[in-house]
Amino acid sequence: MPATFLTTAERDQYIQIPDLDERDLQQGFYLTQPDLIFIQSFHGATNRLAIGIQLCLMRYFGFLYDGWKNQIPDKMVSFVSHQLESGNNAPTTADLINYGNRAMTRSFHFQQLLRYLNFRKWQPMDEPMFEKWLILQGMEHDNERYLLNKLCQKLHQDKILRPSIGTLERIIGGIDELLHTETYQRLSFLWQPELFNQLDNLLQTPETGKLTHHRWLCMVPTVNTPKSFRQILDKIIFLKNIKVDSWDLSVIPSNRKKRLANIVRNNSNQYLQRIKPQRRFPLLVCFLWETLLDTTDTVLAMYHDFWTQALSDAKKSLEAYQLGVIKSQTQAVKTLTKTVEMVVDDTIENQYLRSKIFENLSKETIQEALHIVLKITKPAHQTPLFFLLKTYARFKQFTPYLLRILDFKVAFSKDNFEDGLELVTELQNGTKRKLPESVPTHFITQSWQKVVIIDKMLQAPAYELCVLSVLNDRLQSGDVFVELSRKYADFNSFLIPKTRWQAASPEICLPFGGLDMVKRIDEKVLELTNLLGPLVILLSQGTEIRLEDGILVVPPLEAENLPESVKDLQEQINKRLPRVGLVEMIREVDTWVDYAKELREELLPRNPEHDALRFAALLSNACNLTLADLARSSDLDYHSLWWVANNYFSDENLKRANDLLVNFHHGQWISAYWGDGTLSSSDGQRFATSGKIRNAQALPKYFGYGKGITFYTHTSDQYSQYGTKVISSTERDAPYVLDEILTNETELTIIEHTTDTHGYSDLIFAFFDLVNKRFAPRLRDIKNQRLCKIKTDKENPAEIQYPQLKFTATVNIDYLKKHADELKRVAASVLTGTVTASLLINKLQSYPRQNNLMYVLQSYGQLVKTIFICKYLLQLPLRHRINTQLNKGEQLHNLRVYLWFGGDGTIRKKQEKEQQITARCLNLLTNIVMVWNTVYIQEILKQLQKEGYEVHEKDLVHISPAPFEHINRLGKYGFKDEIRLQENGLRALRQPPEKR
Repeated sequence: MPATFLTTAERDQYIQIPDLDERDLQQGFYLTQPDLIFIQSFHGATNRLAIGIQLCLMRYFGFLYDGWKNQIPDKMVSFVSHQLESGNNAPTTADLINYGNRAMTRSFHFQQLLRYLNFRKWQPMDEPMFEKWLILQGMEHDNERYLLNKLCQKLHQDKILRPSIGTLERIIGGIDELLHTETYQRLSFLWQPELFNQLDNLLQTPETGKLTHHRWLCMVPTVNTPKSFRQILDKIIFLKNIKVDSWDLSVIPSNRKKRLANIVRNNSNQYLQRIKPQRRFPLLVCFLWETLLDTTDTVLAMYHDFWTQALSDAKKSLEAYQLGVIKSQTQAVKTLTKTVEMVVDDTIENQYLRSKIFENLSKETIQEALHIVLKITKPAHQTPLFFLLKTYARFKQFTPYLLRILDFKVAFSKDNFEDGLELVTELQNGTKRKLPESVPTHFITQSWQKVVIIDKMLQAPAYELCVLSVLNDRLQSGDVFVELSRKYADFNSFLIPKTRWQAASPEICLPFGGLDMVKRIDEKVLELTNLLGPLVILLSQGTEIRLEDGILVVPPLEAENLPESVKDLQEQINKRLPRVGLVEMIREVDTWVDYAKELREELLPRNPEHDALRFAALLSNACNLTLADLARSSDLDYHSLWWVANNYFSDENLKRANDLLVNFHHGQWISAYWGDGTLSSSDGQRFATSGKIRNAQALPKYFGYGKGITFYTHTSDQYSQYGTKVISSTERDAPYVLDEILTNETELTIIEHTTDTHGYSDLIFAFFDLVNKRFAPRLRDIKNQRLCKIKTDKENPAEIQYPQLKFTATVNIDYLKKHADELKRVAASVLTGTVTASLLINKLQSYPRQNNLMYVLQSYGQLVKTIFICKYLLQLPLRHRINTQLNKGEQLHNLRVYLWFGGDGTIRKKQEKEQQITARCLNLLTNIVMVWNTVYIQEILKQLQKEGYEVHEKDLVHISPAPFEHINRLGKYGFKDEIRLQENGLRALRQPPEKR
């Protein structure tokens, strides 16, 4: 970690007194009776006011701000003053200027305050003690800002006055080396010479000149073929040969393991070899462990995709077969009709009937037609599963390895599937040759029975495919799990372990405000109750939002008619924006923000063209240009360009660079007119793919007959984009809404988030509220939304009047309170990064049976959703705010399409890691354009005002920083330069490179 890591704006937040609202003043600056007695012991109204303010500051914030009397807000002074004095004698902010002219007086008051509050000053000897505490925290989360926040809270809790922010920043900046030492010590039980050799061999290049084991393990399959299955299963065998599956790394928190593994993934073997052994070996151990988990997840995801594709192909085969049957049946009916017509023809005598028939139709034709018609009464192949049987041999090419290498655990044991899985494993691997007399069949569904059991006989290939199909389904639901996995592990492993939760839940929840769920549930009930009355009145008035024949009518919002002054101002801005090339824009913004510093090593690069190479790699990824094409167009060395792109452009580096741009944009004065940075939206943007790409999915609406992927992007109300993630185009956006918000490390404080209709579910409402965020989606099907009533005590029923809407669900408040600790545990698990919200939501949604946690979360989500819908109907400004924010995201989509001009707009990168880097680069370039436009818009507004152009402040809200007509994305072509030719009138031929 760097010795200093806070930006100027972030550091100011720690040294400047915030402007508290009335509620916070009531909570933190209320003086109790003992406080008043203590304060009254001092002489002079000004002294008493100063003592009161310092007391409140120290108790509420945990320290005393330097120069507090010069920055204290007036309303804070007034609030304290009126508790001490009344009438015209109450001192004011101006009176504080004369406080403490004598240093001795200030020191005496300060010591008295420390004694009264039971606080003490920070001492140098405290540093080692808090370093030990920070190591424990840093092993869980080593983010500098997170640790700084936790350290401040810890000092406050222990009643130690916080030292200068520079001191704390230095302590946290130096904790990285201590964390590596702690990691090495915790893994000491593994350290053996044999393991050291195995770890170092990972980084050695084989004599054959092929990939190192390190790089081989980093590679991910791009297609779902039996060959790719065997190749990825070979990695698991390799890892098990090193005995990675026998390691117990529970001594290292999961976040720490992931971070160390990413360091290995994102660096070359030469770089890793230069790291000292005490740091290198823990890095490689965590890398191998995380690779085992990730590889297991990958192979099981491939297995699911393979089944999905196989079933899709089987359905297509069934459709083709049925079309062929219809065609042959039509021809058969025509043949038999012609035969019958001759039979009933009275002009044909009986003795000549057969010869007449066979004269027109051959005997074989009639027999075939009869055979086809008879089959109509006994239809066959009416299910895709019959056609799936044809793929048995293809499955058999890899499923024996899969069943032998992975250790599947069965969580749901009410049927005998576990026995069936064991039997198929033996059949597939040759331990058994045929089905025994007694075969487990309780798990076979009705659709599979038609294929598995024919004429009361079990069909072995069909039985094996049935078991493999059930295995796939139950892996998705969680009824079958793999212990050494992340996505397919036992569901209980996703949350904070119960033993740790029971022992330390107050400490875990402290950074998040305690998470008092019982109190929050009561607040939700009160909020809903207060909204129902006004909603009943609104619907009874028959205004725009009304009931017609019991059906809710919510007319769409009319397009906002912007004043002519806004249109004129936007036109003036667009005309005055300088014409600029995209490359020039990238370089110019870097001179302001220095975002490119995140795309290089701490040491100065040896290549003098390093800066140009970084910008070229960014342009290549963001605009979908190949490195080879860009190298030819820019006279840059291809190999150097490739090296920079592959070594410095990681997901983490690009995210940090993007955060710098977002923070810079947030600091521009005009950004405050567009929003305060607390509201954001997210939406998916589809991109077609080319070639065999494993995570690409067919979606005819967007890709026609092809496939594609989705870039899911988060946009703030200031137009900056602070997050993006590559997801499958067939997945719902909803589970991924929360991930980027929780990992947001910019200066934007996202409190409220909106999506379009497809981005929400009851679970999303629950998860947002659990992590102290507001979810406000645009609801197009609001009339069909299922709302909830509050279940009341039958003996003491609450008199609640509900509107005549679809209040068909009921929320049992007592039951929610009973399970409040489970809600609290889920919230803490997500907030601490123990599990991502998307993984937990996807797993809950795929579970086939209603479990208790799912019921509690859905019930809580229905309560939160009902409150939101009531607000949505009552508050027109809320609906406008949601619509406006989503429109901002659409404007940026247009800009991104303009920037995405290379490769026919088609993605050809097969690795998901490469796709994510591409998405990050497009995000980064979009924000570069945003920053450049914003800075120049500010300059244009200043120029317009100098020229006497009347700029209305209210018009600035509607100005968009997303125009792109002035941007030259293609570069410049020269047509006037002299062509240099040889004497023969032709160019010189290229010479082939010398053979080595």
